[in-house]
Amino acid sequence: MRIQIINGPNINLLGKREPSIYGSVTFEDYLAELRKAYKDIEINYFQSNIEGEMIDCIQQAGFEADGIILNAGAYTHTSIALQDAIRAVTAPVIEVHISNVHSREDFRHVSMIACACKGVICGFGLNSYRLALEALR
Repeated sequence: MRIQIINGPNINLLGKREPSIYGSVTFEDYLAELRKAYKDIEINYFQSNIEGEMIDCIQQAGFEADGIILNAGAYTHTSIALQDAIRAVTAPVIEVHISNVHSREDFRHVSMIACACKGVICGFGLNSYRLALEALR
């Protein structure tokens, strides 16, 4: 099984950015733990602060991977282009968020991509990625 994780803007700052919300672990450290726990799954990882690069990754992985785990960061709330890319590919996509976006600012309560995704997982810290992986398994 092949899973593509795609992280959007500012996820590269995990461990440094607002640790009270996002924790103190870097994504790279968490990814190493995830790969160790799921040795039978090929987990590919991509992060970009640029919307177009994220779309390119969805298009490239979306016909070959068995699933995509997508944390689009702030683009979740603004990007119809990401929604279109998700709809264009055959791989199921699960939207994830580290924090519970529904307990935060009102603008974070609206997702432009959720309607194109198989499901949404939020609020479980980095474990949101593990839960998405289990859902795709």
